[in-house]
Amino acid sequence: MSDLSELGVVETADLIAQGAISAEAATEAALQRLERTGPRLNAVARIDREHAREAALAVDKRRAIGAALGPLGGVPLAHKDLFYRKGRPCDCGSLIQRGFVPEVTATALQRLDAAGAVDLGTLHMAEFAVSPTGYNKHYGHGRNPWNADYCSGGSSSGSGAAVGGRLVAGALGTDTGGSIRHPAAMCGVLGLKPTNGLVSNHGVMPLSPTLDCVGPLARSAQDLARLLSVIAGPDVHDGATMAAPKRDYEQALASDLAGLTVAVPRGYYRDDRDAAVIKLADASLDVLREAGAKVIETQPPDIALVNALTLVVLGVEATTLHRRWLQERPGDYAEQVRARIEAGLFYPATRYAEALMLRANVAQEWLDAAMGHADVVHIPTIRVPVPSIAESTTGEPADIAAMIGRVTHCTRAINYLGLPSLAVPCGFAANGLPVSFQLVGRPYAEPTLLRAAHAYQARTEWHRRGPPE
Repeated sequence: MSDLSELGVVETADLIAQGAISAEAATEAALQRLERTGPRLNAVARIDREHAREAALAVDKRRAIGAALGPLGGVPLAHKDLFYRKGRPCDCGSLIQRGFVPEVTATALQRLDAAGAVDLGTLHMAEFAVSPTGYNKHYGHGRNPWNADYCSGGSSSGSGAAVGGRLVAGALGTDTGGSIRHPAAMCGVLGLKPTNGLVSNHGVMPLSPTLDCVGPLARSAQDLARLLSVIAGPDVHDGATMAAPKRDYEQALASDLAGLTVAVPRGYYRDDRDAAVIKLADASLDVLREAGAKVIETQPPDIALVNALTLVVLGVEATTLHRRWLQERPGDYAEQVRARIEAGLFYPATRYAEALMLRANVAQEWLDAAMGHADVVHIPTIRVPVPSIAESTTGEPADIAAMIGRVTHCTRAINYLGLPSLAVPCGFAANGLPVSFQLVGRPYAEPTLLRAAHAYQARTEWHRRGPPE
């Protein structure tokens, strides 16, 4: 096997199980990529070489005696620097948490360990998971593997850059308003924001606990399905997961979409879209039709209301978590980050309570209008081409806020609605950067989203394209 970087999660696991490659070789190759290319993309927070090599050696020893390796046996992965591992420093992209050493290990990491995955270390992120572009004043901005002068997306910036740049085959991120889907879209990979409560948040630095979601980034729907099958399901440490199903998501994958209906909402989701985004989104719908899906048009409800409710919940919860630091260490936040967190100070308690009480009804209204009787909704992930780092960091605050609004236009409301959403690459804009569409489903409809994405990928090559060295 000449280039291990081109192997996906499932391919790597299968080859290791067959003895075609060793976990040690796969791990060493990934460590070299992280060390060589990681700095150029500012994708890496911390490499845990000793732990990774020990884990890989243990997998190879198990294979040598014929023991079962697990569904991720020997697969080298790395994850956003807010997943706690007991005894390992976790900075969360911030000065305030620099050197913080957790006393627990995140449930998601424990489940990856049990499935045989090799943890290489932690990946760069936006400060406290706040920026949708990968902005980090303290440690440098995330850089796009297709062009390092452009945004990687955030806040899971390192996860998107590392998977898109072929440093690792898969990574975990978190999504509070698009923070898995933004980097996936900008870096040309898939990113899944699961149904709220499907994956445990235990041992993960919170931003807005009722909006936060843990999910995977990878290059294929099958790889996402394998990762999700491992990390999803009930966790006694996270009460929000008590209703979460435990499934084998790979079983749902199919190349035929006969009987599937795709809804395409007009209005808000089509307003002010870039021409290239429209063209590539329409082409992706043609592919879904070829696979057997029926495409219908719908009209979404008042998304301005949904966005307003989202900002109330996010603002109040983030401010509550950061209140002591805002008082004691305000200068240790980047101005852009502090301003966004402090916004929650100005919402009355009645507005926050109202936003929580309206949530179920608003979600049902969105499903009734935007989805109707369809199985999935097809909308852009980001309605404009990937912006440059300069465009997202310089200029007047109002201009930067407008840029952030354009990036999050189609993603942030989905977290408030609690619905699963999957970003899928579908081509490239004139600036050479990736374009993506988003599939949204009903609660716990991840099998349907993955099935549709898998069928799309069976007929296209976008996900196989890697960035230039």
